[in-house]
This record gives sequence, C-alpha cells and structure tokens, in this order.
Amino acid sequence: MGRSVSYPTGAIVAFRLVDEAEDDWDWAYECLVEDIVETASSCLPSLEPFDGWRGREDRILLRNAFADCGVSTYCGLAAIWIVERDDSRYWEADYRKARSGRAQQWLTQVSDRFIKVFGELRLVGRFSNGEAIFERANASP
Repeated sequence: MGRSVSYPTGAIVAFRLVDEAEDDWDWAYECLVEDIVETASSCLPSLEPFDGWRGREDRILLRNAFADCGVSTYCGLAAIWIVERDDSRYWEADYRKARSGRAQQWLTQVSDRFIKVFGELRLVGRFSNGEAIFERANASP
C-alpha cells in the first residue's frame, strides 16, 4: 500500500505544499509551523500553544479545552488538522463533566473557517495502492 501524509482519525484536514524554495527543509518546516501557530491563534483565539505529539507522526501545535490543532508532513505535503482531544486529562475531565458533545459542536462550527484559512489543496481521491490525488482548492469541482 502506498504511503501518504498522516493525520489523526476523525480530523478536519487542510492540505498545502511546504515551500522548499531554498532547498532547506528545516527552515521551510519551521516557517510553516510558525505560520500555522500565528494564523490559528488569530482565527481561533481559544487555541493556545502546546508542544506534543499524537503518535509518532502528528505534531500538536495548539490546544484548547476541546481540540488539538497540529501538522503532519510527508514528501513536501503538509496536513494541517484539528481534531477532538484524545489525552488522558481530557477524558478524565470528560468523565466528570461531559465535554465530547461540546467538542464536536465546536469543531463543526469552526470547520469551514479552518478549511478556508488553511486549505490550499483539496483531496480528490485515492488510488487502490493508497496514493492520494489533490487539486488546487480554488479549482472548480
């Protein structure tokens, strides 16, 4: 099966290319991370900087009471995602006072804005080997 960019299950995902004009991957990645943090913080003010991981490939950059926002990369493609939190502190708090329903409602409310702000590419489909096909987001469907 083909390899593609990772992102958490159930996430709202926007795709874009990582700018590698200088052929310096580390610099391009850090610029992407900085842009995501600044843009998401201004667009969704409840998100606060956070340094963590979901698994080995999905880096959490921001977090609020309901969601994680982060980035995953593979071969010059970045998946910028937002998804319901999945850590023990979140589920312990959810056990005492239900949060999951409110988290899903919040994610539904912000999903269109999130895709509009971060989405440069749109996932069109996948081949049987798992490779993904994308088109520019401003292209007509």
